[in-house]
Order: sequence, then C-alpha cells, then structure tokens
Amino acid sequence: MTVTAILRRPREEYSIFLQLPRPTRVLLISNMIYAFVLPVIEIFVGAYIMRSSNNPSIVAIYQLTVYTGIPITFLVNGFLLNKIKISHLYSFGMLLSGLSMVVMMSLQDLSAVGVGIAGLLMGCSFGFFWANRDFLALNTTNDGSRNYYYGLETFFYTITYIIVPVIVGAFLATTETGQWFGGNVNMAYRIVTVIVFILTILSSIVIHREKFKNPVQKQFLFFKFHALWKKMMVLAGLKGLAQGYLVTAPAILIMRLVGNEGSLGLVQGISGVATAFMLYVLGRTTKPSDRIYIFSVGLFIFLVGTLFNGVLFSAIGVVIFVLCKVLFAPLHDIAYFPTEMLVIDVVSKIERRSEFAYIFNHEFGLYIGRFLGLMLFIVLANYVSEIFALKYALIIIAVIQLASIPMANHIIKQANHLNGK
Repeated sequence: MTVTAILRRPREEYSIFLQLPRPTRVLLISNMIYAFVLPVIEIFVGAYIMRSSNNPSIVAIYQLTVYTGIPITFLVNGFLLNKIKISHLYSFGMLLSGLSMVVMMSLQDLSAVGVGIAGLLMGCSFGFFWANRDFLALNTTNDGSRNYYYGLETFFYTITYIIVPVIVGAFLATTETGQWFGGNVNMAYRIVTVIVFILTILSSIVIHREKFKNPVQKQFLFFKFHALWKKMMVLAGLKGLAQGYLVTAPAILIMRLVGNEGSLGLVQGISGVATAFMLYVLGRTTKPSDRIYIFSVGLFIFLVGTLFNGVLFSAIGVVIFVLCKVLFAPLHDIAYFPTEMLVIDVVSKIERRSEFAYIFNHEFGLYIGRFLGLMLFIVLANYVSEIFALKYALIIIAVIQLASIPMANHIIKQANHLNGK
C-alpha cells in the first residue's frame, strides 16, 4: 500500500485501529489525551523557570531532580504493584504531574531548593506514568504490532507537540503584549496549569475503562542479567545522554537567541505536521527489520541540526536545530522502543523473570545517561561558558550518539537469533 493511499482513506485506517485488542485501544486513547499535557510539562515549565530566574543552571537543576525522581519512583512502583492495581498507579502518575505544576507556580522565589522539590514531584509523576505505561504497552502488543502501536502513539505525541506549543506560546505571548490579566504572564501560566490538571483527570478516567493485569511475578529487583540485556543498557545510557542535554538546551537557546515563549511555540510547530504523518505512515508500512534504518536516519538528522546550531549560533541556526530535533526524537523513539520491547520479550523468557524487572532496570540505564548529560551542561555552563555549552557540546553529544547505530544493529540481530528468527 502506498503512502498516498494511506492518507486518503482515514476510515479504513480507523478500522485498522479498531482491530487492535480493546486493552491496547484503551491504553492508546488514554495516552493520546495525556499527550496534550506532556508538551506543557517538558517545554513550558523549563521556559517558566528560565523567565523567572534567568539562570540556566536552575533549569538544569530542575531537570536533574526530575530525572532523579523517576528511577526512585520506578522502585517504589515495583513494590506497590504487589498491592495496588496498575491502572490506579498509572492514573496517579498523571494526576501528580498536574500537582507538581501547581507547586511550581505557587513558589514565590525560584530557589534551587524550591525548584528541586517541584522537580522531584514531577519526576515521581513521570516515574508512575512511564513505569506502568511501558509495562502495559509491552503486555498489550507483540513484536509484529509494535511498529504500528508506536507509530500511532508517536504520531499523536508529535501532533500535540505542534499544536500545544503554538497555542500555549501564543497565549503567554499575548498575555504579555496584549496586557491580558494586567500583563501578568505568571497568571497565564496558572491558567495553563488548571487546564493541564483537567486533562490528567480525563486521561485517568479513560484508563480505568479497562481491567489491566498486574505483573504476575512479584520479584523485580535483580543485579545480574543476560549479556544481551547489558548491551541494551549501554544503548539506554546513550539515549539518556541525549535526553539529559536536550531537555535543557533548546528552551534556553530559544529564549536567548530567538525570543519569547511565542517564538518557542512557533519554532516547535514548523514542519511538524509533515513529521507526524510521516511517523504514522512509517508505523503502518514498515517491518521490524526496518527499525535500524529509521534509527540511523534519526541520528544523522540530529547531527545535522547540531552542526547548523554550532556554526551559525543565531536565530536561524536555532530554528534549523529545533526542526531537526522535532524530526530526530520521534524517529529515534519509533525504532528504539520496539527494539527494547523485543529484547525484554527474549531475555525475560530466557531468565524466567517478570518483564517489569527489565523495565525497572532499563530506567537506571536511562538515568545514568541523563545524569551525565545534565551534569555536562551544568559544568560547561558554569566553568567554561554558557555559549560553549549551547554551541559545541551539542555537536559532541550528537557524534557520540552515532555509536548507537552499530550497537542497536548488533542488539537487534542477537535478539532475533535468540528468538529463533
């Protein structure tokens, strides 16, 4: 089936969605609603801290505490799954993200301590959300359907990362220029927070429309793993390295070189629609064997974006970099997550352990990478220069990421061999 045929027949595409098992559909719908929340949390909270403190290090501290809270909550979540329904923990994580924004907006002084506490709360919300979301995704899909599942999910995430930044950015910018609420941008942020909280409630209601099963095996804490899983953890560390740096640098670059939050939303929206449809088509038409090619293309696009940013270091360079990032992140994810799930399928059968044991352990691989990425930014910004941290370190990160390509290719081949393919 051609790309044009797919885009011209939305009814048939919807019927394909309906053919998914009911638990998969419920999970996707809940995630689609929550997808409207994530851009606000990941983009505008950082911009709010930057606006209020004018200190990139405070933004980095916030992200570091967020990432610290995630693996801690994965651990707590593992024990709670023995007593509490997974849907309850999943929805609690979504609601907690709204509460964390409320705490952030109520701070009178954005000190490192206050921002750190709000960051830990947000990290806990992400921990409950991602730990249970990953387990549910693993158990409601198989290797053959995961390209479609993650293609559809990433399609909606990409669309919301276009729509939400444009709308929220325009609302915040107009509040300041049009003197809405007396020109009080912080009041506008509070209104956005209320809307976020309402969306988390709706998403929580949807996830309770299905009875999901908790992990059967209660033990999930292990220290020795199969060699294939150790290689997957190296790949997770490389992914986390880019995440740790990218969650901080783009907002600071835009606020420094492009303009206000309105520009932030506009830049995120450019060419994003095409990206979203491309992801959906990739999910529908590609096979598991195509993942390594999607993975490689995404990483090279990321490298191109960092080179433009480093060479130009201007508003134009930032726009090109963010456009490349908009392409890179979903392309990377649509190939990475099914690969991770395939490895979990294989090693969990070999070692006869709960899949959650690997989901939990995987988060620590991501955390190590995120921690190193954020610490790299903090050290360079404070002891070398902020310009160097924003200009050259991104290129270094992108070059290091290229090591993921041969590593991912080796992991996929070994996993398929062990799986009898």
